[in-house]
Amino acid sequence: MTDTISDYLTRVRNAIKANHRIVEIPASNLKKEITKILMEKGYILNYKFEDTENKQGLIKIALKYHPETKQSAIRGLDRISSPGLRKYTATNRMPRVMNGLGVAILSTSKGVMTDKEAKKQHVGGEVLCYIY
Repeated sequence: MTDTISDYLTRVRNAIKANHRIVEIPASNLKKEITKILMEKGYILNYKFEDTENKQGLIKIALKYHPETKQSAIRGLDRISSPGLRKYTATNRMPRVMNGLGVAILSTSKGVMTDKEAKKQHVGGEVLCYIY
């Protein structure tokens, strides 16, 4: 597999469409950081990193739904930068997702962070995905 982040987003997207409560994803350090950001921003209920017999491990994500309407907290997951076409941004050109309602996740020289955090720290980087 060449694009593991796209696989991560697709697994979460498919689990939401099938109304699953928990989704299991093969772990990597970048995926763990993205999962932490999803938790901080309130898009998921909880997560757990599990080590397995192989070195890779698993990420178990508990998805968040509205109790009455059963709507997911995540409305959309879009992969922006791909291995064939990288998308970079500077500090003064940070993307606005859904006019500020969504979050752009960036991979910067200071780690994986949201667009708002990157703007505060005055760093640009590769735009990994949009979440809204």
